[in-house]
Amino acid sequence: MKVLLLENVHPVAAEAFRRDGYDVEARSGSLSEGELVDALAGVSLLGIRSNTKVTARALDAGKDLLAVGCFCIGTNQVDLTEAAARGVAVFNAPFSNTRSVVELVLGELLSLARRLPEKTQRMHDGIWDKSAKGSHEVRGRTLGIVGYGNIGTQLSNVAEAIGMRVVFFDTADRLAHGNARPVGSLDELLAQADVVSIHVDGRPGNAGLFGPEQFALMRPGSVFINASRGMVVDDEALRDHILSGHLSGAAIDVFPTEPKAQGDPFESPLRGLDNVILTPHVGGSTQEAQQEIGSFVSTKLLGFVAAGGTSLAVNLPEVVPPPPQGAFRMGYLHQNVPGVLASINRTLADAGANVVGQSLSTRGEHGYVVTDTNVALPETTLAALRQSPEAIWLRTWPA
Repeated sequence: MKVLLLENVHPVAAEAFRRDGYDVEARSGSLSEGELVDALAGVSLLGIRSNTKVTARALDAGKDLLAVGCFCIGTNQVDLTEAAARGVAVFNAPFSNTRSVVELVLGELLSLARRLPEKTQRMHDGIWDKSAKGSHEVRGRTLGIVGYGNIGTQLSNVAEAIGMRVVFFDTADRLAHGNARPVGSLDELLAQADVVSIHVDGRPGNAGLFGPEQFALMRPGSVFINASRGMVVDDEALRDHILSGHLSGAAIDVFPTEPKAQGDPFESPLRGLDNVILTPHVGGSTQEAQQEIGSFVSTKLLGFVAAGGTSLAVNLPEVVPPPPQGAFRMGYLHQNVPGVLASINRTLADAGANVVGQSLSTRGEHGYVVTDTNVALPETTLAALRQSPEAIWLRTWPA
């Protein structure tokens, strides 16, 4: 089986696949849709980060594709609906780089408060600018967190530890950590925060979340940080509010359009502005995080292929089967309609097979059942199940 890893996925992933006998091809850059279509011939497992788009066309080309591993947090670069319809499982690493993103944001927050970006540049230009003008401590100031998930909550904890007040806004009902306080609307958060940090996901509804209206509502002299998704923020509007002096600084790690490969040219309306930190989408790019992500996602992919487990799959029903309990294991992905499980078990009984273990889960339009039997099923039985109108795929594993 062939594995294709793109975008500098950590070598620990390639090592894990090779240990299990996979043929691994690792590339440093991302691929366009057309390039990915050509590259997917014969590929069983695809590993990407945030820049490669796995579209319906690419999925159509991946005739042998079993699963996609997103070696990052987000999965909006994959057409999850189309992947599910084709039975292609998608896995990600929702927790592995949380600390790395939080530490980057905290460092940027402190740097912006002290206006370190422009002071550093002036020192490199040979200018000694020893002044406290515009520099502040963050102790006692208010951090507003938009999106209170894994990263937002951990940022909340470390910000409180250095003496900041924390308010947060999330469309979901979230439990506050420490002394953090939820607010009822984004507008309410913007009116209170000295620092606004964005930590939302890439769902379409978040596109354009921050534009001219939102920046105008921020407190004069406040700073803005985005380490979530580039499409969330109107960077032209941010530039206007930096140049006008309404905002005192910003740190941006993600952009609406990002270069495909290392060393490619980068363009942004935010280039060249004082007290603005621009980083090349490195929020989770620490050696520790990338190694953990490489290990975590490769383990999920290998587990899916080896035994049918879909733990933490983002687009298929989640089934966590125990180690095989019989001589034969069958995984059956199907349309979520009544009577499927009963039909499967009748078919197995007619074949003289005894079910010794079974796990079923449904998710939206799909159901997934993993069944262990005491004997291997004959090809006629497997063919009958595959030909059922509700079947998407059926795979088997010996114990």
